[in-house]
Order: sequence, then structure tokens, then C-alpha cells
Amino acid sequence: MLLATVLGMGITGRLGVWQLDRAAQKRALQASLDQRGHLPPLDDASLATTPAEAGAQHYRPVRLQGEWRPAATVFLDNRQMDGRPGFFVVTPLVLPGGDAVLVQRGWVPRDFVDRSRVPDVPTPGGRVEVQGLIAPPPARLFEFAPGEATRIRQNLDLATFSQEIGMRLRPLSVQQLDAPAPAKDGLARHWPAPAVDIHKHDGYAFQWFAMCALMAGLYVWFQLVRPRLRRRA
Repeated sequence: MLLATVLGMGITGRLGVWQLDRAAQKRALQASLDQRGHLPPLDDASLATTPAEAGAQHYRPVRLQGEWRPAATVFLDNRQMDGRPGFFVVTPLVLPGGDAVLVQRGWVPRDFVDRSRVPDVPTPGGRVEVQGLIAPPPARLFEFAPGEATRIRQNLDLATFSQEIGMRLRPLSVQQLDAPAPAKDGLARHWPAPAVDIHKHDGYAFQWFAMCALMAGLYVWFQLVRPRLRRRA
């Protein structure tokens, strides 16, 4: 019994320490992301061209000049903003070098009467300037099977979409911001701040340490305290 208790306490205690280490790593990552947000904006010449470079630029400010490709606009379904369901409006921005970057332009509510209806989002022509934050491509949601290549989609794969539109896409996306002034397109841009879920690891650590303490308490009660009480009785 003593050996089993010591082994169990050792395992659960080590798991608790591991979760604290993970929380410390996440805090360092969160501090790095917060610091990136205050760096000078990047331009298209500095924008990452490989996935490894893109990961180091996530959540940095960016200021790009290019031309929208409105014919390739896609509405990503089942996306929420401020707790409301709707669409993320995504449009490629063609850069001066000829390749493009996927811009998450903002959010619009869906039409619950006609679920296949999407709003007409104004898209300015000619050269435009877009300010935003570099971000990973839009998150993938669960789907039973890949949908058809229509304007409304559940997910968007960069490699597949690049072949579809016949244009090279940078391995990232940009979350457009209302800067220097709100765009007159009716899109909401209340993007959530990047977070790395530190509190989850703190909670797991507490659970493991609590289990370790419980094992110690049960051993002391059943193997030490309770037998003495019986003998005195």
C-alpha cells in the first residue's frame, strides 16, 4: 500500500509540475504575441513567403497596398463575432509583385430566412491600402465532407484555393482593421485578441496536485490514523 501510494503521488505530482511548465511556456508565448502587436507595421516586401517565416510574423501589424480581387470573395459559414453567428468575408488582395494575400475583411450576419443569401459587400476598385494584423489562415471547422467551390464555404484551404483562383497566395492571412478610419463596407471587425489558453494548464495542474494530496490524505487516514483510533477503542 505504501509503495502504491508513493508511486501514485510521484506520478500525479510530476504531471502537475509538467502542467505548470506548460503554463510558463504559454505565458512566454503570450508575452511574445503581445510584444509583436507593438512592432512597426510590415509591408508587402517584408511579408513571409514560407510557413516558417509566417509563424514568426503572426499578429504583427501590417500595412499593404494592392488591388482587391472581388470575384474570388468567399463567405466562410458558421463564424461568430460578439457571440453572433454569421460569415467571415475573405477576399484576396493582389500585391504589387503579382502574388496575393488572403484578407479576412470582416464579419457579416447571415440571413436566417434564406440561408443561401449573402450580402453585397462593397469592394473598392484600383489601388487600396489595407491595415491589419498578420494571422494564421482562417481556422478550420468540422465538416462531414468537403463542400462545393461556391461563395459560401465551411473551410478554405490555401493551397486548393490558390489553384482555384490561379494565383500564388502567401502562407498566412491578414485580419483587416478599421485603420486609419472605418471602411464603408458594413463589415464588423471586432477580432478577438490572440490568446494561448494559459488558465487551462493552471487548472490541470491544480487537479493533479489535488489528486496527489488526496492520495497522501487517504493513506494517512486508513493506514495510520484509523488503526490507532481502533486500538484505543
